[in-house]
Amino acid sequence: MIVRSVTLGSFRNYAALDFQPSPGLNLIVGRNAQGKSNLLEAIAMLGTGKSFRTSRESELVQHGQSLAFVNGVAELSHGSVTLSCRIVSAGGVTRKTYAVNGAPVRFASFLGSIKVVTFVPADLLLVTGPPSLRRAMLNATLAQERATYYADLARYAKHLAQKSAYLRTATSPDPRLLATYNALLAELAARLLLARARYVTQLTRAAAAIHRRWIPGGAPLSAVYHPSPALRDYAAGEAELRLQIGAALEEALPRELARRQCLVGPHRDDVELLLGELPLAQFGSQGQQRTAVLALKSAEYAVLRERTGEAPVLLLDDVLSELDAQRQEAFLGSVEGYEQAFVTATALPALEIGSAHYVVEGARLSRIR
Repeated sequence: MIVRSVTLGSFRNYAALDFQPSPGLNLIVGRNAQGKSNLLEAIAMLGTGKSFRTSRESELVQHGQSLAFVNGVAELSHGSVTLSCRIVSAGGVTRKTYAVNGAPVRFASFLGSIKVVTFVPADLLLVTGPPSLRRAMLNATLAQERATYYADLARYAKHLAQKSAYLRTATSPDPRLLATYNALLAELAARLLLARARYVTQLTRAAAAIHRRWIPGGAPLSAVYHPSPALRDYAAGEAELRLQIGAALEEALPRELARRQCLVGPHRDDVELLLGELPLAQFGSQGQQRTAVLALKSAEYAVLRERTGEAPVLLLDDVLSELDAQRQEAFLGSVEGYEQAFVTATALPALEIGSAHYVVEGARLSRIR
């Protein structure tokens, strides 16, 4: 998978940009606030349809403008595809529209048009940060891989918000309405939990193998999925999981009514990283934690490639500066067979990398090698 062109209009600090990146590794160097991260953000939007940096989408539109766009052409294994994302911000309302090969599509159909794996400094907190970071990691891959996962996730979030609002505001809760909410949530939660469990199994196998290559004879790395509710037997299948989750929701209802919030479901899932039998968050050194994150991100790339048959575009936003030369080399070497990567840095990294070098200054991009 190769991104052949990226065209920006009024996007962040770019009034206009027409960029033809190279296959292989594209190194983009520049001082802070010049546009490096903005460019990677735009490339990521061609695959995910949204920013990996902000939820306030009005920030994507250049100051003083009401329309921004990101257009791109990518070469896939089955042919080329033309992608477009337009952001309109006016009157305090921001809307996005999408097109594939010139035809308007909904977000769900645009998502995953190209596969991307992002690695940003915040990802180094995957071990010690809140569970929401690890859930986001699961969702990022699974939603790109198949549209049904995103559809289930969106429907689950919608019904969860409805139930949460009802728990907060109802003075005399209706048991029949709550039972309806729980039935809907149990159906969707069963599919989400099953997809996540299978993915974590594959992810931990790949991450453990990568970690073992880096540290032969060291304590093994593993990732343990902790679903909500706690379930052990995923082999029973979706129907049995739905019954188990439904029973857990029913059992939790008195506590939910007392606390006026939803206490059970995939929105409370977590993934724990272990080195040997010890939790890395509590017992790992900073070096061990960073090595584990590198193995995990390498595995994320490998699993997405294996599942989709496409080599994802790799986006490393100012993350190599957080790593020593040994870890830089280990990570880039472990992402085997990448067809295209984009790396930003404030200075040339210690490791000699990149088939194409660019400098960005004031939203102007120049190739220097």
